[in-house]
Amino acid sequence: MAYSRAVAFRQLAGDHMLAPPPTLPLGAKAGEAVALLAQASADCLVVVDGQDIPRGVLTEQDVVRRIAFRLDADRPLDAIMSQPVRVIRADDLMFHAIARMRRAGLRHMPVVDGRDKLVGLLTLDGALAQANGQLVEQIENLTRPETPDGMAQVRAAQLRVAEQLLVDQVPTPEIQALVSHINNDVYRRMVRHCIGEMESGGLGPPPREFCLIVMGSGGRQESYLNPDQDNGLIIADYPDGEHDRIDGYFSELADRVTQAMHGVGMPLCNGHVMATNPLWRKTAAQWRGQMDYWIARRNPAALRLADIFFDFRGVAGERRLAADLRGYITDRLENNRHFIRDMFLADEHFGVALGLFNRFILEKEDAGHRGELNLKITGTLPLVDAVRALALLHGVPETGTLVRIAKLRAREVLDNDEADYLTGAFHHITHLLLRQQLADQRDGGEVSNYVHPGTLTDREDDQLVDALKAIRDLRDRVRSDLSGKLF
Repeated sequence: MAYSRAVAFRQLAGDHMLAPPPTLPLGAKAGEAVALLAQASADCLVVVDGQDIPRGVLTEQDVVRRIAFRLDADRPLDAIMSQPVRVIRADDLMFHAIARMRRAGLRHMPVVDGRDKLVGLLTLDGALAQANGQLVEQIENLTRPETPDGMAQVRAAQLRVAEQLLVDQVPTPEIQALVSHINNDVYRRMVRHCIGEMESGGLGPPPREFCLIVMGSGGRQESYLNPDQDNGLIIADYPDGEHDRIDGYFSELADRVTQAMHGVGMPLCNGHVMATNPLWRKTAAQWRGQMDYWIARRNPAALRLADIFFDFRGVAGERRLAADLRGYITDRLENNRHFIRDMFLADEHFGVALGLFNRFILEKEDAGHRGELNLKITGTLPLVDAVRALALLHGVPETGTLVRIAKLRAREVLDNDEADYLTGAFHHITHLLLRQQLADQRDGGEVSNYVHPGTLTDREDDQLVDALKAIRDLRDRVRSDLSGKLF
């Protein structure tokens, strides 16, 4: 049971997809579809547009129910196929696919990439192959109806699953990825819920395509328990004369979504890094202009805002808008040593919790945590910051810290020893943090980023010292590489 549960909650839809199904273009005829299904010995095909984006699905059952003995072979498929098409992305977790297919009564679901292009097919039988009754019940608890009450139940179930996976010794970064996926799925479903309410209230559907993005740990897929909201909106471009109408709609949507997320336990951001703030709600062209402005100015405010923004990830709406913006930013920052140097040096205060003779630097100012270690501010954050600087400098588009380390190793920016030490450091520190947070949650205490060194075994203590030393060495190296300073 532990194995099958871990597999379902750790693996991605892309890990289990079949090869792409047969496809036909929009405008194809019913007779062509029947012939193609027979020729390919397939039980479904996907209708795609000129960019290979799925626009409809036709199955054997559709042939029997809608075509056979009823329609002329020249009837356009557009009037017969199932649409709008439900898809799953290759980097979405497998349990999402199981839940969506079961709820919608689907036997097939196209798999798409980050730009919505068809890359494969999932079948319900294949998705359920490793699932038993208890696992399906857990999946149901994580995919409740798209209502505030349903999403509150999902957030509660998320904690139970995370704790069980920790007991099953699943690596902590994989649990963080699960927590992040669930949070982002709650965002996605809340967006749909709020749009439905706005349509019912007479405000209509979204006037332009859009993508809700999350930033920070959620964008890196590295969330701990109870993160606050860091989100924004990318809106498809529109004429300036339409601004009041279109931005007014998305301002209302942002307010509803952020309040709904707050209601299910994800607090509003104290720094107002949310789509309700016009700074974080822009058209695609405005975001590109904002990026160019930050790079050109390089003042403290620009560096701080860019630092917040760079780890964004699209989670709801048309995620290809986020993919396009990611490509633009990656191209603009590759080899941009001056900007990345200034951004990194602006965060020099992110030091590790090691002092003279490699002794821990403990909290002194916060009376509630005096004598403890803040393993986020003085542990993972210095690592994330340094790895991001190297990744941006070398044109790595991915946002996850471990993926960035692997890519930097592949490009020989990091050698094997450096990459191994840093990967181990991230695993160890995140494990200590999540274990403490789950214990705090279980005991009804404050969930924070603090760990008391007295709770560590001698081996964990030694590993933490080694982890912090590796992070400190990396920061010294990045500082030297970017600034030319030895100290």
